[in-house]
Amino acid sequence: MEASFARRYRLTKTDEFSSVFGFRKAIRGTWLMLHYQPRAEGHTDARLGLVVGKKLLKRAVDRNRLKRIVRERFRLRRSGLPAYDLIVRLAVKQKPFDGRVIGEDFGNLLDRLSRPRLKKEAQ
Repeated sequence: MEASFARRYRLTKTDEFSSVFGFRKAIRGTWLMLHYQPRAEGHTDARLGLVVGKKLLKRAVDRNRLKRIVRERFRLRRSGLPAYDLIVRLAVKQKPFDGRVIGEDFGNLLDRLSRPRLKKEAQ
C-alpha cells in the first residue's frame, strides 16, 4: 500500500477550493470544519486541501503543526476514504493549541464522512 502524500492527493488550485466551498456541504466537528464534494466519475482517490487563517491561530508554528497533523491523519486513512475532495479548516480558536485533540477531531470527521447517511423518512 502506498502511503505517501503525493500531489495527486492535494487540492492545489483556487478553482478546486472554490468548487468544494461552492458545493456547500460540510461537517462540523468540535474544532474543525470539513467541507466536501464528491469527485467526478473515474476518480477513485480522495484529495485534501487545508485552510488555516491567522485570525484563529496567530503563530505560524501552530498553523504549520495543525497542517502536519491533519495531513498525516489523512495520509494514513486515505485508502479507506470515499472519492471526495475535502477541505479542512479551523472553525474555533483553540487555546492552548493541542495537536492530539485536533487529530482526534479530524479522525471523527472522517468517520462521519465515511459512514453511510440514512435518508430522513418523509412524514
